[in-house]
Amino acid sequence: MNAPRAVVLLSGGLDSATLLAIARSEGLGVLALSFDYGQRHADELDAARRCATAAGAVEHLVLSLDLRAIGGSALTAEIGVPKDRAGLFDPAKREVPVTYVPARNTIFLAVALALAEARGASDIYIGVNVLDTSGYPDCRPEFIAAFESLAAVATRIGTEGVSPRIRAPLLRMTKAQIIRRGLELGVDYGLTRSCYDPDPAGRACGHCDSCRLRLAAFGEVGVPDPAPYR
Repeated sequence: MNAPRAVVLLSGGLDSATLLAIARSEGLGVLALSFDYGQRHADELDAARRCATAAGAVEHLVLSLDLRAIGGSALTAEIGVPKDRAGLFDPAKREVPVTYVPARNTIFLAVALALAEARGASDIYIGVNVLDTSGYPDCRPEFIAAFESLAAVATRIGTEGVSPRIRAPLLRMTKAQIIRRGLELGVDYGLTRSCYDPDPAGRACGHCDSCRLRLAAFGEVGVPDPAPYR
């Protein structure tokens, strides 16, 4: 008997690699889904491929979806990536930064929903986190709940009462807790990449929001970050 299947959104970063391991630990056959959306840190796609292979994904689909035509983000347009941004670690001062990609998680979940319906997957996993984040609006629990309600009315399987669940197991975990969980599950974080502005050799900058959150979490856990930094 085949294991139930789940679509896992896999960016190649720390969170999504942990997410992939969690789905596998729950006995699910994983359909990893990544996007080449015109992001400046495209080396993350190589990281996603490494993570999918290491985790034994049943399938890894990389879709091209050029969000540069829309722009509006430092990740998809000629806008500088903020470095050493003040207030990153203070929720009271947190604001939506220019690295937010307009409606990105809504777009990605919509495609994941289509894949889940086509492949008969029972769950969709997304690695959003509401605690240690840059303040993105599409990483909040109300967004996840709203999309799950949408999925129930937007698909044929939804009308049959079997719409996929939207799973966000990292939602209320700190970045350090995510790393600890991943290490328990054997995640090799040396395979992952998180930097918003790596150099041509793929080395992380160490100063963007993503790098700072990642480095602080590894420091809290007490292990070195195995990703390369310049």
